Amino acid sequence: MKHFCSSSVSEDLGCRRGEFSRKHYGSVELLISSDADGAIQRAGRFRVENGSSDENADFTPGTWRRTDVHLENPEYHTRWYFKYFLGKVHQNYIGTDAEKNPFFLSVVLSNQNNQRVPQYRSILWKKTGTQKICLPYSPTKTLSVKSILSAMSLDKFEKSPREIPHPEIQKDLLVLEEQEGCVNFKFGVLYSKDGQLTDDEMFSNETGSDSFQRLLNLLGDTITLKGWTGYRGGLDTKNDTTGIYSIYTVYQGHEIMFHVSTMLPYSKENKQQVERKRHIGNDIVTIVFQEGEESSPAFKPSMIRSHFTHIFALVRYNKQNDSYRLKIFSEESVPLFGPPLPSPPVFTDHQEFRDFVLVKLINGEKATLETPTFAQKRQRTLDMLIRSLYQDLMPDLHKALKLKTIVRGDALTSSATTSLYKKEPWESQCFCSNFPHEVVCADSWGQSLLVSTDVGVLLIDDGQSSVQVFDKTLQVKQMHVLEALDLLITRADKGKDSRLLVFRMSAVRNGIEAKQMAKSKYDCRDNKLEKTKGCHLYAINTHHSSELRIVVAIRNKLLLITKKYNQGTSLTSVCLMSPLSESPVEEFQYIREICLSDPPVIMTLVDGPTGDNDNMICVAYRHQFDLVNESTGESYRLHHIEASRVNFVAAIDVYEDGEAGLLLCYNYVCYYRKVCPYNGGSPLVQTSASDFHFSWNQVPYAIGKKRL
Repeated sequence: MKHFCSSSVSEDLGCRRGEFSRKHYGSVELLISSDADGAIQRAGRFRVENGSSDENADFTPGTWRRTDVHLENPEYHTRWYFKYFLGKVHQNYIGTDAEKNPFFLSVVLSNQNNQRVPQYRSILWKKTGTQKICLPYSPTKTLSVKSILSAMSLDKFEKSPREIPHPEIQKDLLVLEEQEGCVNFKFGVLYSKDGQLTDDEMFSNETGSDSFQRLLNLLGDTITLKGWTGYRGGLDTKNDTTGIYSIYTVYQGHEIMFHVSTMLPYSKENKQQVERKRHIGNDIVTIVFQEGEESSPAFKPSMIRSHFTHIFALVRYNKQNDSYRLKIFSEESVPLFGPPLPSPPVFTDHQEFRDFVLVKLINGEKATLETPTFAQKRQRTLDMLIRSLYQDLMPDLHKALKLKTIVRGDALTSSATTSLYKKEPWESQCFCSNFPHEVVCADSWGQSLLVSTDVGVLLIDDGQSSVQVFDKTLQVKQMHVLEALDLLITRADKGKDSRLLVFRMSAVRNGIEAKQMAKSKYDCRDNKLEKTKGCHLYAINTHHSSELRIVVAIRNKLLLITKKYNQGTSLTSVCLMSPLSESPVEEFQYIREICLSDPPVIMTLVDGPTGDNDNMICVAYRHQFDLVNESTGESYRLHHIEASRVNFVAAIDVYEDGEAGLLLCYNYVCYYRKVCPYNGGSPLVQTSASDFHFSWNQVPYAIGKKRL
């Protein structure tokens, strides 16, 4: 059994003090903060690390090895809920302990570990912090919730845990997880010219030097703030009030936003540059880039008036040998943290310097968050959020300040950094309440819905009575409304009587406006496509292409059909230069037949980058998804399913930069595979770094792709 407990970083690093710390951290001394006149300040005392200058010592302090550079406590500070729970089948519970303090418990069965063996991962969310634990899995013995809580030293309850069925709880738990800290980071970057001794002077630098710009380019990428959707670190991403650009990077799964002094708003009237200090002065960690030679006045933490910044990283650049020198100042309450500075602390390899600095600063902020000041603040915030969420979920309790209010930023002590509670695209919106009929299939038509039901096909408008388009003699099982092509495609009836029928939407609309009787199966005899008798499935291409393609499955035979276009027409435009007949049947042509080994359960057309002999058909049957070349009929194995029973849901084609991918959906799983680029008509279907998968809590009935 392996436990991950919320032990203090100071305990973890306590053994490094004394001679051991001096050996591995070089010169460690306490600096008393003072102002330019030498007066003692209340800013606290700082510890300085500058490597060792004693080359004759009998040990090798700070020996430069890549293995020294690693994030401390990486597993404990991993976003467990985000990484192991979100999108996976798991359970969430709510309860109160013997002291009536609410808690939440999340449990997932996972095999994401070094041995790839199943195990239970559990997170206990409570006011004093979160506990994380891994427990062994036994196929013959299921762990109970109480046994998991007992393993986490929680045995007595005021209220026994109850499962939370609402999927919205996942958003709330993500917010709780953010309160742990050490997930995303915001670091200050302050530019200091040679001879500058006060923060007013440093913050008043409008621009930096070329060497400062090279450091920024090394730290991360320049991003435009307006419209930025990643971690923003408190910067304005809507109205440019905190600058137009910033520096951002992702390091070992952690998002980092840099608050760069020369990129934050500058004010000629305000000598103290309050807007710049508002961000950098509230960062736990700040990089100070100081121009000038080593003989110039040395930087001291007392030059920066901030009660919040606990770690300063002083960086100097030497043009002569193209190297960086690093010195670290840490407030004395911060536990020692690695990696130790090399001796001397000079880096000629810029990429190694970047890795060292980012790891050192991330570890430094982790250590700082364990100091009493920050730990108490985080505990108060976490306690408030847990109680608010508990009251929000328990209807018999008085409604206090809701977590959603805190997340939106309406509360005074908002700590949210994301907009999780804005309306999401997948949240449902009622279109027609109390619909009396069973829905077979449907598609949107403008602002209306065309719905096939047990009483026929109905056109439904919000707030208006439905109109019957086809009566119940025509049993429509599939349909596609293609407004741009003025087409309605349907698969009607079942068994040997099943056919594909095509209609002009304009003719359907004219019949509705003329209040004609609903069409019957007999009225649609001229709309049947030949050779499609007995079909049980069809699919059309949904990507932008030069022609409409339809593949029809008749048992294990695939029939490929295309729509004839007049010159100049495409999927997004229809030629109306000449009078059109009421039925578009004559505009379709049959290309070829392809035989499969089994009747397909799911089909999806995949457009190749050229459309010249590289279009594919994804089919699902038995325990596999295959790709079939439209031109040659050759079949390629795309994905095999290791399960005793398979419930196929969908195969959705997705395109990015001209390359195709497929989202393969079955049972609880959605698995993404890239199938492009193509090589001589053959798809590259081997495992790729871009592949990923996620799971649902319940098996979905269907998964669709929104047409834009």
